[in-house]
Amino acid sequence: MSTAESESPRADLVQQVLTAGRTLSTAAVLFHTALAAKQGLIASDLKALDLIARNGPMTAGQLSEQSGLAPASITGLVGRLEAKGAARRVPHPGDGRKVLIEFNPQFAQDSLPLYDNLVRLLSDQCDDYDDAQLEVIAGYLTEAAARQLDATRMLAD
Repeated sequence: MSTAESESPRADLVQQVLTAGRTLSTAAVLFHTALAAKQGLIASDLKALDLIARNGPMTAGQLSEQSGLAPASITGLVGRLEAKGAARRVPHPGDGRKVLIEFNPQFAQDSLPLYDNLVRLLSDQCDDYDDAQLEVIAGYLTEAAARQLDATRMLAD
């Protein structure tokens, strides 16, 4: 068997994974756009809020860096999050000239019902896989997300 023949099935499989990833990404953007609209926000607001929730309070500059959003857009974003009670500005404990953007956990609690259908559908899908397969899927998705964030930062540079 030639090298080209042995690589072709793998190349096809890699292309299937990349295409499925694009499809999943589009579905996620559409879901989060609809979810944000239900809450009077835009999708980038919710994604920035997720960064704050996962990584803890941060300055506007840190949020800009982590999200890849332009610093000028962060001011409006934080204003929208504050107006909806999703986040608040608090004094920086180490530097009185700065403020931190802090996540409001009650906002997440109030938003949980909006995720019910998605969580149920994805949990049901997980029932189709054994533990070893789920470990591979979780590992791939975790690494793919990290690489996509790296690519986002590269676009911002």
